[in-house]
Amino acid sequence: MTLRFKSVPLSNNNPIENVPENPETESQFISTLRKNVNDYFKQNGISTKGNFTLASQTFSMFAIYLVPFVLMLTIPMAWWVGLILTVVMGIGIAGVGMCVMHDALHGSFSSKEWLNKLFGGSMYLLGGNVANWKMQHNVLHHTYTNIDGEDGDIAPRWPLRLSDNHPVRKIHRYQYIHAFFFYGLMTITRLVNDFTQLAEFKKNGITTKFKLNVTKEYLIMVAGKLLYLGIFIALPIIFTHFTWWQVLIGFVTMHWVAGFILSTIFQLAHVVEGAEQPMPDGEGIIHHDWAVHELRTTSDFARNNRFINWYVGGLNFQIEHHLFPYISHVHYHKIAPIVERTAREFGLEYNLKPSFGKALGSHVRRLKELSRSRA
Repeated sequence: MTLRFKSVPLSNNNPIENVPENPETESQFISTLRKNVNDYFKQNGISTKGNFTLASQTFSMFAIYLVPFVLMLTIPMAWWVGLILTVVMGIGIAGVGMCVMHDALHGSFSSKEWLNKLFGGSMYLLGGNVANWKMQHNVLHHTYTNIDGEDGDIAPRWPLRLSDNHPVRKIHRYQYIHAFFFYGLMTITRLVNDFTQLAEFKKNGITTKFKLNVTKEYLIMVAGKLLYLGIFIALPIIFTHFTWWQVLIGFVTMHWVAGFILSTIFQLAHVVEGAEQPMPDGEGIIHHDWAVHELRTTSDFARNNRFINWYVGGLNFQIEHHLFPYISHVHYHKIAPIVERTAREFGLEYNLKPSFGKALGSHVRRLKELSRSRA
């Protein structure tokens, strides 16, 4: 069944077709909001893409990721020093993913497409795959946010229940505690899960919509992952005094830290109190305008925290990101008040958690709710 909203999403890669126009008040929200946001950029004479702030973030995140690795390859050190450096590398991986790769694959890093492709390719330095990311994140997640069966980010996972529409199991009882351990497995499991995900996309016809050569993508995936493993596992084994098992422990530690950060930050925007998980009716229709749907399923947090604004690449401004994915995250702190004010003018809820702590507490409470409620 093809899902439909009352109006067409803004994504250039939108897979929804033949969506009826909505003459009601909801459909006026996004046109008014776009005008208000566009006026901000016109009046200030600035581009919607990245600027010097993004350039400095890019340099910083790559440095946090790669400098510790170079140090481990070139300077003899105790095992525990190396382990600390792998933790720093994990922080860097998350930073590159949130601040650099994310913007670039949305086309908001630069007005020059070749720069977006170049820095979007940093996904391969994280062990992932560009094509999979674009299909799963840019289209499915951004179009069908928090819709069970369409948004893979709330898909059922054996130890975790992230949707009201999944059955409750005994293992979910304490998920508000053990969830954070499993969050850390996010990036390392992608090393294998990319293959099965691409097969699923082919089966569901998504690769056909993107006109992808699946065989070519598999070859790119295999080559990219072998090169990645060769650099970050083989090189340390060859050029350092660390044993192979010490290198593997460091590799897993690096990925666990990265996955923990990335997953936690993401969950604070979508699996919190007030972020809805709507289901379509029998005809596959979501009875809200797409833009309103994004407001109802997404949350901002810690908008005034300078460190979080710098490190997480605007992922604490998820409402703005979902409504304007083509605008670089460096502008979100300026347009967020515009989005909030416009939403209030239309009588729409704007889900804001004032601090990281408030957002984390809301996520834990939501995990507890999901461990008890039944579909």
